[in-house]
Amino acid sequence: MTGTLIALISIVIGIVAANVTGYVYKKYSFGVIGNTLIGVFGSVFLIKSFGRLGFDPWSIMNDGDFDGVRLIINLLVSALGGVLGLIVTKMIYSKMNKE
Repeated sequence: MTGTLIALISIVIGIVAANVTGYVYKKYSFGVIGNTLIGVFGSVFLIKSFGRLGFDPWSIMNDGDFDGVRLIINLLVSALGGVLGLIVTKMIYSKMNKE
């Protein structure tokens, strides 16, 4: 597994997490396309921030030596980024569109 593949899998996990959250909690949904975009950006933002601590895809590979614990943490943070991105975006949307 390469670092690029791990990064792509992380983004897909963020997309899935945002869409599942939008499906389960209808009040946070922006539709499939909106949830997908928010999942991508939320996932990438949190993974980039958290990756500075050593959980980025290239640290997971570590010169060809695979670290499964770091991969699981990376995927969980990616899912959390998608969910938090959706919730925070909905909160900002609600504040900006008060009547």
